Amino acid sequence: MQLRWAAAPPVVAVALAIGAAACGTAPVGAGSGGDHLAVVAAENFWGSIAAQLGGTKVTVRSIITNPQTDPHSYEPTPTDAIALAEAGMVVYNGVGYDPWVQNLLGADPERGRIELDVGDLVGVRPGGNPHRWYSPADVSRVIDAITSGYRRALPKEAAYFDRRRALFVSSGLARYRSLVAAIRARYAGTPVGASESLFVPMAAALGLRVLTPAAFLDAVSEGAEPTAGAKAESDSQIRTGAIRVYVFNRQNSTPDVEAEVHEAEAAGIPVTAVTETMVPAAATFQAWQVTQLEDLHAALARATGR
Repeated sequence: MQLRWAAAPPVVAVALAIGAAACGTAPVGAGSGGDHLAVVAAENFWGSIAAQLGGTKVTVRSIITNPQTDPHSYEPTPTDAIALAEAGMVVYNGVGYDPWVQNLLGADPERGRIELDVGDLVGVRPGGNPHRWYSPADVSRVIDAITSGYRRALPKEAAYFDRRRALFVSSGLARYRSLVAAIRARYAGTPVGASESLFVPMAAALGLRVLTPAAFLDAVSEGAEPTAGAKAESDSQIRTGAIRVYVFNRQNSTPDVEAEVHEAEAAGIPVTAVTETMVPAAATFQAWQVTQLEDLHAALARATGR
C-alpha cells in the first residue's frame, strides 16, 4: 500500500528515536492537533511541495536542506528523531535513497502517523533510479498522495486541501509544466550526455535520448569509479559530437565529471547543470526546476539552432 497508516514494526536499536521517546514524545495522534498537522519531509524538494499543498493547515519541517548534504549518507540527529516521532505525516523518498528515515520510523512505531514512501507510491524498488523528483509524472502522483494524506488526517479541511492542490497544479506549476511540454515538443529525440542517473527521469519526460552508458551514469551517481570501458565510450561521444548537450550534477562534480565538462566545452558542446537538492535551499520546488529547465532549453537551442 502506498499511503499507509504505520503499523507496529519490530523496534530497531536506534538510540536517537529511543531518546526522543524518553524526552516526552506525545501519544498517538499527537502530530495532528485539531485543525493542524505536523509534517516532516526527509528532503526539502518534497517538503516544498508538502508546504505549498498544506497552506496554513500544516507545518512542514524538512530535514535535509543544506545543498552540501549528501542524502544517501546523511546521519540523523536527535532533533530529527524527535521530529519524526511527533509528526502526524512523514514524506520520504525511499528507493534506498534515505534509509535512515525507515530506521527511525521503525524504532518509534506510531499507529496514528501517515507515512508516504515515494518509491512505493510510484512503483520503483530499491536498485531502481531513486531520483523521482526529476520525473514530472511521479511529482504529480506525489501531489495527489500528499493531498490524500492531508484529507485523511484532517477530514474537516478536505475542501481546503482540494483548493490548495488545484491552485498549485494550475498556477504554481504552470511554468514548470509548460517548459516540460515545450522542450519535448521541440527537442524530442535529441541525443544528450549526462554525468549521472539523476537527470535520466527528466530526460525521459522531455523525450531526450541519453547516450551516456548506464554504467557510467550509475557509477558516478553511486560514488563509484566508472569502468574504463564506460568512461571511454562517454568520452568518445563527446569527442565525436554524438551528443548535442552535456548535463552534469553540479553537486557531484567528480574528477571524471570535471574532465568531461571540460571536454564538452572544448568541443563546442553546450553544457548545463542540475543539482540534486534545491539551490538555493529557500527556493520553491518549481522555481528551482524552472531555472534548470530554462537553462536546458537555452542549451538545446544553441546546440540545434532552433
